[in-house]
Amino acid sequence: MTSQRSLPADDFGIYYVLAECTDYYDTLPVKEADGSQPCSQGVTGLRNLGNTCYMNAILQCLCSISPLVEYFLSGKYITALQNDCSEVATAFAYLMTDMWLGDSDCVSPEIFRSALGNLYPAFTKKTQQDAQEFLIYVLNELHEALKKYHYPRRRSHEKGSAQRCCRKWITTETSVITQLFEGQLNYSIVCLKCEKCTYKNEVFTVLSLPIPSEYECSLQDCLQCFFQQDTLTWNNQIHCSFCETKQETAVRAGISKAPKIIIFHLKRFLLARTTLWGHPCMYMCNHFGDLDGGHYTAFCKNSFTQAWYSFDDTRVSEIPDTSVQNATAYLLFYSCQPFSIPIQKH
Repeated sequence: MTSQRSLPADDFGIYYVLAECTDYYDTLPVKEADGSQPCSQGVTGLRNLGNTCYMNAILQCLCSISPLVEYFLSGKYITALQNDCSEVATAFAYLMTDMWLGDSDCVSPEIFRSALGNLYPAFTKKTQQDAQEFLIYVLNELHEALKKYHYPRRRSHEKGSAQRCCRKWITTETSVITQLFEGQLNYSIVCLKCEKCTYKNEVFTVLSLPIPSEYECSLQDCLQCFFQQDTLTWNNQIHCSFCETKQETAVRAGISKAPKIIIFHLKRFLLARTTLWGHPCMYMCNHFGDLDGGHYTAFCKNSFTQAWYSFDDTRVSEIPDTSVQNATAYLLFYSCQPFSIPIQKH
């Protein structure tokens, strides 16, 4: 099906929220999926296979992102599959198809877990895992299965240009994962002795943000803390190529290339409790729980209904925006552009 309707524009407005569950959500009206009633497209619960709430929450977020949904439902992924590592991507495509085109209120992610578990056995054990680590493994395996090799042309520069291209023919890898989630950080590194400045680039898919020690802070505060200049001394000194020895340095990070979808990981486990308040483009978040236990759920905005849904394994419920603003966020998915409703292959 094809639709011209799109999500409202929002400059890095929040699109999906992965939240740790608290007792607050038990007060919300929920429906236990039993497979007896027809489900809305993209609103499908996932069975818990034994402490797999971390996996279910991540899968709900990924399977709600319109460009990714369209890529798999349209069959575009098939032509990109690498034969030697296609098991995870194929299982992911089948799961997404069941969640969007199936007639059940809930499905089992067993086949996907088995495929990923063949590579990472820790995910087959019935023990709680970190959702952020699981997300990184999933994105990496999808990229490996769907990557294409690109040979860029040699760059040319005018005579006397301050920047010269020393790179010749270098093979780069691109995939739907890098196109959607990959960004680039730029680090400026200043030696505090000779004051020479060097630069370093680093790609990322998830930004782990420290949370200031204040009781209340905003996402901007977390970003400011991440991007503030840091002085490296003592054992953290960096080798200066000009001084030819380790020196104290001042390092500042910046984003030189923003991804279409940026994922923020909040380092909540370092603090007992911090209230994260938002600005007009995001939702209020609070964190409860610790590293030793807890439960993961997902909040996703459906591209068809424009409504927010809470996904707690097989329990799925529509929730108002005010409930989302009380989420105890752990991972935040932001979009720099509105997404259209996914187009399905007939």
